[in-house]
Amino acid sequence: MDIKRTVLWVVFSVSLLFLWDQWQRHNGQPSLFFPGTNQTAPVATGPASAGTGTDVPQASAPAAVGAAAVPAVAAKGEIITITTDVVKADIDTIGGELKRLELLSQKDTVDPTKNLVLFDASPSRTYLAETGLIGGPFPNHKSPFTALPGARTLDNGNQVQLVLESTEGGVKLTKTFTFTRGDYTIDIKHTVTNDTDAPISPSLYLQLVRDGNAHAGEQRFVHTFTGASVYTEADKFQKFTFENIEKGNAEHAFGADNGWFALMQHYFVSAFIPQDKAPREIFTKKLVTNLYAVGNILPLGTIAPGASTTMDARLFSGPEETAVLEKLSPGLALVKDYGWQKIIAEPIFWLMTQIHKALGNWGWTIICLTILIKLAFFPLSAASYRSMAKMKLVTPKMTSIRERYKSEPQKMNQAMMELYKTEKINPLGGCLPILIQIPVFLSLYSVLLASVEFRNAPWLGWIHDLAAPDPFYILPIVMAISMFIQTKLNPTPPDPMQAKVMLFMPLIFSVMFFFFPSGLVLYWVTNNILSIGQQWVITRKMGEARA
Repeated sequence: MDIKRTVLWVVFSVSLLFLWDQWQRHNGQPSLFFPGTNQTAPVATGPASAGTGTDVPQASAPAAVGAAAVPAVAAKGEIITITTDVVKADIDTIGGELKRLELLSQKDTVDPTKNLVLFDASPSRTYLAETGLIGGPFPNHKSPFTALPGARTLDNGNQVQLVLESTEGGVKLTKTFTFTRGDYTIDIKHTVTNDTDAPISPSLYLQLVRDGNAHAGEQRFVHTFTGASVYTEADKFQKFTFENIEKGNAEHAFGADNGWFALMQHYFVSAFIPQDKAPREIFTKKLVTNLYAVGNILPLGTIAPGASTTMDARLFSGPEETAVLEKLSPGLALVKDYGWQKIIAEPIFWLMTQIHKALGNWGWTIICLTILIKLAFFPLSAASYRSMAKMKLVTPKMTSIRERYKSEPQKMNQAMMELYKTEKINPLGGCLPILIQIPVFLSLYSVLLASVEFRNAPWLGWIHDLAAPDPFYILPIVMAISMFIQTKLNPTPPDPMQAKVMLFMPLIFSVMFFFFPSGLVLYWVTNNILSIGQQWVITRKMGEARA
């Protein structure tokens, strides 16, 4: 019993410590446990607005990325809007920058009446996709482009294209953006034509630019990774924060002929996937205060006078749906990062997708999965509850022993051990089965927290978004009640102070769960209700057998 209370106190203390750590991180303070976790960076204070003064990378030396001069007077361009069934994209004819991307099937976290905007170039937000040429006075992402005539909406077709052209120094760069129905991937073809009298050797750069601010609408006590990542076949998946880029210690591959680079945030990712088997340099860079870039530089080789060359790339910007990411590029599904729980979390998510195919509702899927997990661990849970039932039945005897030997700890322990032996009780019997299940529960927590499939997914009645907190706090209140009932079913600690603390724990945890996604709370409520039923039956049978 002493060991069981010790375990409960440790769990309680660690929970409070993590709660305090989450509160510190929420208020911009460094984490005690995750020093690499991205904190909210200060808003840019430079005179240039977002997207008007970003540097052009320049491969003046191998594996080196420098800064080229930006024109003193920026030309004014035209915003071309392309609309499909899933995205609405604003592309500036100055540089062909993707300056705004609205996801038409995803609702904004802060204001659900609006669609989520991923890319943006506003005074409060910077998130851009830029491409251009380096290696000479060639068109880059600050050069004026001309938009060729063409459709701007998908209408009845399956694709819509935007073609931009720019010529500088006798070199023409043609960017062809291709949008496809039902697809968050934008194909971007770069055609370079040498209209000069001499051969040229340009390089194409692709880069994603973003401020270091945490994404809007991040829930309290639920902190997820915001930063950049790189993938190559040799070095696999590597992620790093904007703080790492700021300090110049972002660890990643610097060269390859395959892979991709991306910017990640909760539920969403933007990834540039260059043409395969094309050698490239990989760079990260701080551009100005609170503005960072990650990208590739791809040499195009020597282009003879009058000749052309083409380099293709794909830009995916959308939700982190595992099935979609797996088809796009090797390793891209890793942006949905489960951490050390991956080995258990991935099978759990696969099982959930199979259940969802049959039920068609993610809320019922969570409930069904919880029941399956409970059945899988039924023998362990039953052993735990039988042990706790025995402990509860002998609690009066344990209390008597404590009173009798309260001034003689050694005799008290001997009497306790004799009681355990006589009653055939294992003091660890109630704890070990629970500890074995913890990795599974943590992995399920990661799945529910990381999966965009639950975002905007309704369950029933008042739950319209399983990824958002319960708007009426009904599930957290039900959870608090279920935890209180469980506390009553457990053996009462002989120490009155400990007993009072155990009664207050449901209230403490329910307050914390007010801010958790309702899908997570639904899982815990279901698990608690099943546990109460199982524990009540076992305790009742034990009592009847003893009588």
